[in-house]
Amino acid sequence: MKKNDWKDRLNVVYSTNPDFAYETEDCEEPETLPQNAQKLRVRIEKNHRGGKTVTIVSGFIGSEGDLKELSKLLKTKCGVGGSVKDGELLIQGEFKEKVVELLKKEGYTRTK
Repeated sequence: MKKNDWKDRLNVVYSTNPDFAYETEDCEEPETLPQNAQKLRVRIEKNHRGGKTVTIVSGFIGSEGDLKELSKLLKTKCGVGGSVKDGELLIQGEFKEKVVELLKKEGYTRTK
C-alpha cells in the first residue's frame, strides 16, 4: 500500500507517471550526546512574552524525543507548564536555580 500523504506532496503540481515517487527531505536527527557531555545553558527571558517570565534551557544536542522527555521531567519537578520550540526548552516562570540544580542531579554536569 502506498503512502499517500498530501503533506509530503506539497509544491508538486501534477505528475502523470503512475510510478512517480515524491521526494521528501528527511533530515536525520542528531544522536543524543551523553548527559555529562551536554553543554546546557539556562537563562531567564521576559522579552516579547507579554511581561511573563520564562526560563529557557538551550544547547541540547540530540533527538527531539529525548528533548521532550527532559522537558517533561523539568516541568513536572517545577510544577509548571512549558514547551519545546526550536531546540530549546521553555519553562514558565523564574526557575533558573531550581532547573540548574535538577539538571546537575540528572547528570548534566556541564550546566550553567
